[in-house]
Amino acid sequence: MKIAHKCSILREELKFMGKIVIKTPEQIDGIRKSSKLAAQALDFAEQFVRPGVNTEFIDDKIDEFVRSHGAISATKGYNGYPKSSCISLNDVICHGIPSKTTVLKEGDILNIDVTTILDGYYGDTSRMFTVGEITEEADRLIETTLHCLDLGIEQVKPGNRFGNIGFVINRYAKAKGYSVVYEFCGHGVGVDFHEEPQVDHASRRNSGPEMRPGMIFTIEPMINQGKPKAVIDRNDGWTARTIDKRLSAQFEHTILVTQTGYEVLTDIHNDYPIT
Repeated sequence: MKIAHKCSILREELKFMGKIVIKTPEQIDGIRKSSKLAAQALDFAEQFVRPGVNTEFIDDKIDEFVRSHGAISATKGYNGYPKSSCISLNDVICHGIPSKTTVLKEGDILNIDVTTILDGYYGDTSRMFTVGEITEEADRLIETTLHCLDLGIEQVKPGNRFGNIGFVINRYAKAKGYSVVYEFCGHGVGVDFHEEPQVDHASRRNSGPEMRPGMIFTIEPMINQGKPKAVIDRNDGWTARTIDKRLSAQFEHTILVTQTGYEVLTDIHNDYPIT
């Protein structure tokens, strides 16, 4: 596959997957356990986010943690991806490959993205970390991105349309002076790494399929300081950077549509009540 097409791998996969999977109670229980483990891996990784630490070291520690809990990483070997997590610094939007030569320094911001496979079930989550003191600009970007995620989650309830997730995210981000990356999206998850539906983070109001109880998917807005477009690294074919070298931030949760609202399966800190 040509490097120029790597950015659209997920969209091409989803195009041929057909209907959105309504998970059974047994599947939901398995996905919930895997989701919690993925979130615990991020908590575990936080202690290593320090100046002077290289990102391959952090990835190795995440891999050890996940394996010690009877699971494996979904990213390692996926379409040739070489590592157990994605670690994306500063102007890297997503899919940053951990490396010994990428060393954290004071003022960096980074996203760590972990997807676990536990007993055959997938859990997917990411969040932002900071290295020491960061700029006010970076702090505002992170705060805005987290609020974008929260706004998207609030749209999850039976009968609502998936397009409303992207509508509220895009409206808020633009109002704050930021742009929403449109080349990557959230997705169904749980019994496979990437399933239907495609969850866009910039979309038309009341567009897309209806949400139904038992659907599980990610919301993972990527918000840029500058232009929304991504540029894929020609050497590794994965690393997606902002086209203007300005900062990018991302948060991600795996969410279940309940009978009356939502349950954030990757929330292990009780930040989101079950509705």
